[in-house]
Amino acid sequence: MAVLAAALALPLASLAVPAQAATETATETATKAGTAPRPVVTRAALDPALVAGRGARVGFAEQEAENAPTDGTVIGPDRTAYTLPAEASGRRAVRLTPGRHVEFTLPAAANAITVRYSIPDAPAGGGITAPLDVAVNGRHRATMTLTSQYSWLYNQYPFTDAPGADLLHPDWWITECSCVPSATTPAPAIAKPFRPSHFYDEQRLLLGRTYRAGDRIRLTAGAGAAWTVIDLLDSELVAPPRIEPVAADVLAFGADPSGRRESSAAFDRAVAFARRAHLKVYVPPGTYQVNRHIVVDDVTITGAGSWYTIIKGREVALDAPAPDGSVHTGVGFYGKDAAAGGSRNVHLSGFAIEGDVRRRIDTDQVNGVGGAMSDSTIEGLYIHHTKVGLWFDGPMSGTRVTGNVIADQIADGLNLHTGVTGTVVSDNFVRNSGDDGLAMWSERTADARNTFDHNTVQTPVLANGIAIYGGTDNTVSANLIADPVREGSALQVGSRFGAEPFTGRLDITGNTTVRAGTYELNWKIGLGAIWFYALERDIDADIRVTGDHYLDNTYNAVMLVADWPVKDLYSITGLRFKDVRVDGTGTSVLSARAAGSAAFENVHARNVGAVPVNNCGTFHFTPAGSEFVLTDGGGNDGWLAPWLLPNTLTCDDRPPVVPPPAPAPW
Repeated sequence: MAVLAAALALPLASLAVPAQAATETATETATKAGTAPRPVVTRAALDPALVAGRGARVGFAEQEAENAPTDGTVIGPDRTAYTLPAEASGRRAVRLTPGRHVEFTLPAAANAITVRYSIPDAPAGGGITAPLDVAVNGRHRATMTLTSQYSWLYNQYPFTDAPGADLLHPDWWITECSCVPSATTPAPAIAKPFRPSHFYDEQRLLLGRTYRAGDRIRLTAGAGAAWTVIDLLDSELVAPPRIEPVAADVLAFGADPSGRRESSAAFDRAVAFARRAHLKVYVPPGTYQVNRHIVVDDVTITGAGSWYTIIKGREVALDAPAPDGSVHTGVGFYGKDAAAGGSRNVHLSGFAIEGDVRRRIDTDQVNGVGGAMSDSTIEGLYIHHTKVGLWFDGPMSGTRVTGNVIADQIADGLNLHTGVTGTVVSDNFVRNSGDDGLAMWSERTADARNTFDHNTVQTPVLANGIAIYGGTDNTVSANLIADPVREGSALQVGSRFGAEPFTGRLDITGNTTVRAGTYELNWKIGLGAIWFYALERDIDADIRVTGDHYLDNTYNAVMLVADWPVKDLYSITGLRFKDVRVDGTGTSVLSARAAGSAAFENVHARNVGAVPVNNCGTFHFTPAGSEFVLTDGGGNDGWLAPWLLPNTLTCDDRPPVVPPPAPAPW
């Protein structure tokens, strides 16, 4: 997606400065008692009871570093873009200098961990490596080699990995000087590095044996980095490798499980044989070097499990641009192009895709899964360091994407682009996407009858957790979205990016958002946890928001906007909210900055920071009131007073922010 203006730059050194002192109370208490402290298990840094039944059903337990004993320093909370705490889950993390540690107590039996971390960039960019010691119950088990080679982006869209770069677009208006630098005399001084972001990465480790609940995992920072920030640890009990005895085994076709030799041709041979013989393709445990797309059609490819079967590739520069505009290729499983009929009956499961994408080039097809795949399934993959985890270019239909983990992408987690229909995306876990976590983008042809259900999206660095750009009869249900960082919301419904209009019905049902809504510096306002944006046309479909919970909202819970140049052209009408809970807003429950209408029934709010309805309409301040009309369907409490109805002007363009208390059981 194209981006809006971004926030103020911070000097690189300032990112290493702790925001507050650590607490060692849990450590001291446990030491006196002679026991390990009780583990604190969260989901999106929340008490799991607050999100029961929502989000991806995953096999790991999340533990935030700030809740664990440490002799390091807790940083945060902070929701300001371009800071380390802001990009951390829960907006807090633990900073370790060499020799310092954080220690987690396992809440259940586990033989594998995932560590989310940040270490500094190299002075000239490109990243560094540093060791992290992993000890269990006081005994050394392993050393992880952390890297920042896939982190640390800078500057304006589409960003660079060079901290010393000048403005990529000096002819763009920027907030830092409220000017167009190339048209300003004298030229403004822009601090470098400019707009650093995308600080975190994650790494997985098999522990070699199963440890019990109560065993202690200690992470100790090594001397290779001035500091190491630990955000969280996920622990899980991984099943033994899966074996497929009756299958086309890629080893029989020359694939190298050591990763030393390139195995793309071996995969092609296995796929071709499996299609002829009506067999699955099996990829045994190992690391396989694959540096280009594997084109799949009418075939099943299964691995031993995403912890054991790793398909890893380098990004390779092409001698000449491809017809689709790509200037690189890399590891990925692609259906045939929709213009060539697309692919069908593709089934991918049980392996990891490890890419090598370090910068964003929008024309590049260097995604983990791509192309058009109808009547297909993608299940149980771990997709890491590709541009987009899964980018489907339709028309295509009838595909299911379930139970995948998509981490550390340079752009979207998943995008259903152009005429994708009848597709279900469920129980996927997306963390640290560089753009929308999950998106339906109806460019040229409408997406229709798709469902995003029971997914978790955490810490999208840019844009939204879940975004719906046009389309017909789509559903967004039972998802958990947390901690968007800049230029987006947890949920966005937008007429933008050339999308087809919203038609039919859009159901947004039973979702939970937390710590959502970012500060939009172009407009100098805070966005809502759910954001309706009429930029290129009216939003006037049957849109129903039912049963959502908006928790600890940074600014507004609900926001409706028509951008200033089109505020008299486009409106947002016919929205219906029912059985919604709002627990904590920095500003208002509803901020209306457009013409239109919405109805509210059984919408309950508490801990509201400002006037509950900030109704500006189209800013014409007519004697008849705002151009946005509210209808009280009954049962509302904590916010919708009679004097606000139907269209009282209560416009405070930029209300002060009152940080809400932490969410609690209703």
